[in-house]
Amino acid sequence: MSPQSRDWVFVAEDDHGEVIGFACGGPEREADPAYKGELYAIYLLPQHHRRGIGRALTAAVVGKLLDSGITTMLIWALAANPSRMFYESLGGRRLREREITIGGAAYIEVAYGWDDITPLAPAR
Repeated sequence: MSPQSRDWVFVAEDDHGEVIGFACGGPEREADPAYKGELYAIYLLPQHHRRGIGRALTAAVVGKLLDSGITTMLIWALAANPSRMFYESLGGRRLREREITIGGAAYIEVAYGWDDITPLAPAR
């Protein structure tokens, strides 16, 4: 991505420099009337869950959104993904569902939203 890009990717590494997770985000991509920012994707290796790394990755994206003047955010997650409860633990509110097709198979996605992302911001 160029320095002028409005999309960001953050990577988490372990003590040995191995990538253990990532988060990416930027402006909301589908012209949602209420949510202007989007956490496009976040992933953390399961053995690193519950250590605050996912929160730190989310905070990094939120910090860039706030720096861009964006104070609301959403994320779409597969309904079958048990890790989506992470968004609720961060205060995300379940907004709606939609059906998507991946590789010819139908899946349900759930949107979570934050009307104010400032509580998720990194400490400054």
